[in-house]
Amino acid sequence: MVQASSLVEYGSRRVIITITAIVCALLEIVDTTIVNVALNDMKGNLGATTSEIGWVVTAYAIGNVIIIPMTSWLSQQFGRRNYFAASIILFTVCSFLCGNAGTINELVLFRFLQGVGGGALLVTSQTIITESYPPEKRSMAQAIYGMGVIIGPTLGPPLGGYITYNFSWPLIFYINIPLGIIATLLTLQFVRSPKYAEKSAARDIDWLGIALLAAFVGSLQYILEKGQEDDWFNSQRIVILTVTAVLGFFFFIWREVTYRNPVVQLRVLKNGNLRVGTVLSFIMGFGLYGTTFIIPLYVQATLGWTATQAGMLLIPSAITTAFMMPMIGRILQKGMPQQYLVAAGMVIFFFFCFWGYKILTPDTSQHSFFWMLIMRGMGMGMLFIPITALSLSSLKGREIGDGAAFTGMMRQLGGSFGIAIITTFMAHTNMTHRANLVNHLDVSNPVVQNRVAAIQHGYMAKGHPENIALQEAYKSLDYSVAKQAQILSYMDVFLYTGIAFLICIPFVLLVRKKKQEGKLDLSSAH
Repeated sequence: MVQASSLVEYGSRRVIITITAIVCALLEIVDTTIVNVALNDMKGNLGATTSEIGWVVTAYAIGNVIIIPMTSWLSQQFGRRNYFAASIILFTVCSFLCGNAGTINELVLFRFLQGVGGGALLVTSQTIITESYPPEKRSMAQAIYGMGVIIGPTLGPPLGGYITYNFSWPLIFYINIPLGIIATLLTLQFVRSPKYAEKSAARDIDWLGIALLAAFVGSLQYILEKGQEDDWFNSQRIVILTVTAVLGFFFFIWREVTYRNPVVQLRVLKNGNLRVGTVLSFIMGFGLYGTTFIIPLYVQATLGWTATQAGMLLIPSAITTAFMMPMIGRILQKGMPQQYLVAAGMVIFFFFCFWGYKILTPDTSQHSFFWMLIMRGMGMGMLFIPITALSLSSLKGREIGDGAAFTGMMRQLGGSFGIAIITTFMAHTNMTHRANLVNHLDVSNPVVQNRVAAIQHGYMAKGHPENIALQEAYKSLDYSVAKQAQILSYMDVFLYTGIAFLICIPFVLLVRKKKQEGKLDLSSAH
């Protein structure tokens, strides 16, 4: 097996490879969120139900998580350059087919296949960038890659909103085509493949492992995406898929540990840095995708903003992260322990969440979000690079691809878990807050009576009969209660997310000694 150092590139060749890999990672991540604001247009155009159109997002996510753990093995089977180029082609062709889809079933199928191609782009891009830089510059390499990963989810909604509003929804897929063609040509010309050991013969391919992996992560992703919508375990489908996921997980682990040529190298998790890194990647995914989901939801559902306005709100946060990345990369190169930066990032992310908890009202102004979201950008910048650098710091050769696959999958699953937990939590707390607010509304209370009378007179002044005006007054009061309950639910999400990050800090600092040893091992190995 070839060492990673033999794949180090220099000069303009490294610049071209880095740009190609970032463009591919950005294409994949932007497409995760770009469709969200176009779902209504797709629904009307294709004659789909709300439940059916949700599959446009779910199918892509399932394709992602199934392929990500297999990317290192597939790179070995077909050669990294060939596999990467084939993934770009699959992603690009499926982008064209998605734009051309005439029915909802066609669109869902092509989105799944686009997700299969896209998942490979995400992880293989990270491996290519990591191995193109010498070990002492890997932190900077992860900073460059991280800009794409963090900015991507933020760019999706405003870009999708602009295209859908000014043009039509198929164009959100067609814009991938020219970039995909250029990336394919650059990959075939410049990207090199490591010289791995002989690829597996057809009879040695771990077909059962592939099937168990698909059953496990596919079922898990469906449960996370659709659980709240299907009322969790009151749905027979969710129960069956939960059993499938649990059994699939158990037998997949057993198969990969015992089979001579496993599709996923679980042994790489013996590396302590990678084990810690995968857990931290999950937590970071929870925070990144969870807040990217909750903030636009709040400003659209409660404040009445458009999808484009909601997407634009997150741009300052993304720009801050982009500025932070190179700075953090340099700090790491100078020897700052990764876990200190991760802990600092978690503290900043807690303050961002607490700030969100304090400013949410029925009419929070746009400028109130600015510095809060700048803080989010700083926190994400301080989390992504140290976590990724820590995860891959003492890996070599094929291990880097295996490690990138684990951290990539855990980041995606962290996001899926985050969104599932947030939606379920909000549904329950919303009902609780509403019940509490209603209990405190005593109709015999003079304050309540005066409020109802004032609203009633307002309707009567508009020409409504007295009895109709009274009904409208009570409806208006009910709407105010529902809105206040909703805001209290959003506040709870921010508060508890922040507390969860705060709780993680001591555990990050507890692994200090091990991380320093890993760092010493790394420097002595090179």
